[in-house]
Amino acid sequence: MARVVVVANQKGGVGKTTTSVNLAASLAVMEKKTLLVDCDPQANASSGLGIYSEKTAENLYTVLYEPMRARQAVLETSFPFLSLMSSSTDLVAAEIELVGKSSREFFLRAVVQELVADYEYIILDCPPSLGLVTLNALCAATELLVPLQCEYYALEGVAQLLRTYELVHKRFNKNLTLLGVLLTMYDGRNKLNRHVKREIWKCFPKLVFDTLVPRNVRLSEAPSFGKPVLAHDIKSRGSEAYLSLAQEVVRRDPSHPAARGRGVCARDAGM
Repeated sequence: MARVVVVANQKGGVGKTTTSVNLAASLAVMEKKTLLVDCDPQANASSGLGIYSEKTAENLYTVLYEPMRARQAVLETSFPFLSLMSSSTDLVAAEIELVGKSSREFFLRAVVQELVADYEYIILDCPPSLGLVTLNALCAATELLVPLQCEYYALEGVAQLLRTYELVHKRFNKNLTLLGVLLTMYDGRNKLNRHVKREIWKCFPKLVFDTLVPRNVRLSEAPSFGKPVLAHDIKSRGSEAYLSLAQEVVRRDPSHPAARGRGVCARDAGM
């Protein structure tokens, strides 16, 4: 049965898709059978693996209302242990279509449930918003990973996201746990970056990953080649960071009592 990890942050530009793609690729390199589900209509996670929505007949949107067809939308990638369910611009329509539907929060969960027995990890990449597609992803997942850029406004954004997490956990998905907060685009030479790092550690000492994802040219340019950074330059600092993150994710077993105790709400963190 797969661990279903949603990578979410309503703030854009925090390294969410970069994290989804490279975490999935790193787990695959570790020979963990992994599926990346692109839940963002921009389809950047799909193109980051060299797969473009206009060239695929099936995608997340085409199976969203017919979950029994989920496997038809799964595509192989250049990584032997990594598969992809791509997105398309049609997914924008889902935000409107789901509004009037019964149990509108659980359509993606039904799709994921068709696939959990086939994989060890399912990674859900979300759009940079807290709309119905993101809510569906939070309801479909068992774990939440929050990428956080080391900037002041990111501190405000994570408080809002954690309030959303508490609401989803209470009302819709009691199985959802906080896997961790990942600091991205970190530059130790930058005073503000160091300050944000200290504040996040102070607020969430049990949640922050030891791995710091640095600002890295190879990491930034890899999507333009349609590759994860591991395939672009495996010796880069970006590759090392995401391999390290994958190892931490594997070690953080949510079924362990200590892991379940990691949940922290924004109120408890003083935010």
